[in-house]
Amino acid sequence: MIFRFSILTAFCLFVPYAVAQSTIGAPHTIKEVLASGVVPDEAARSAILTRLRDVYGANAVIDRLEVGGVVPPPNWTEYMSKLLGPNLKQIHAGQLQVNGTQIALKGTVSNEAQRQKIVSDMATALNPTYTVDNALVVGTSAQSTLDQTLSNRVIEFEVSSATLTPTGTAIVDEMEAAIKRLGSPRIQIIGHTDSSGDRMSNVVLSLSRANSVREYLIAKGVPEASMSALGAGPDRPIATNETQEGRAKNRRIEFRLAN
Repeated sequence: MIFRFSILTAFCLFVPYAVAQSTIGAPHTIKEVLASGVVPDEAARSAILTRLRDVYGANAVIDRLEVGGVVPPPNWTEYMSKLLGPNLKQIHAGQLQVNGTQIALKGTVSNEAQRQKIVSDMATALNPTYTVDNALVVGTSAQSTLDQTLSNRVIEFEVSSATLTPTGTAIVDEMEAAIKRLGSPRIQIIGHTDSSGDRMSNVVLSLSRANSVREYLIAKGVPEASMSALGAGPDRPIATNETQEGRAKNRRIEFRLAN
């Protein structure tokens, strides 16, 4: 991720964020934060580096800032420090460029809510003389990431109960990591059963299992408000219910991005 700051008075600050190359949903591993360019004074340099180290960790920050005789807009150091917030870590393959009071933000995020919040937080941190050109785009592969992580596996429960088995728990742990990499978007957790037995009992069981997964994810740190649970019972089979193998495939948990 590259953050580029250019003040029209010949002031220039470059803050590239080198990250592991990845698509949306892949691990977003920050290798280093390189701060380079010319800042107006030592106080500005110290404030920027302190902010970067707070957000990304001291070991990740490489300091190549220089102090020079440039005159930035009023309160520039304060505003630039506010821009370097943790929410920018949610942007993949991104770039932030500042020219005076003109800010342009590019990159890919996981969902529309995330896109709007990042820019809203940025605008709130600045004074009205700053304008933000929001060129962030929503990635199209977030649902694919969830599907690929689940990889057609069945999250297992104890027989006729909503208690996860150790194997089922291990898969949910993988889903938790994927959801967090995506920035915890709004997700619907849908429980399904096969057609054996009473339909309404199956609907209740499927909802209980979906809620069990949701509660486990909440305990692991996924925001409660980002997830909802639904019980579909036997109404959405993906395989025949005439065979044991088909019924096993139909007893499943589905993760869908919510609108």
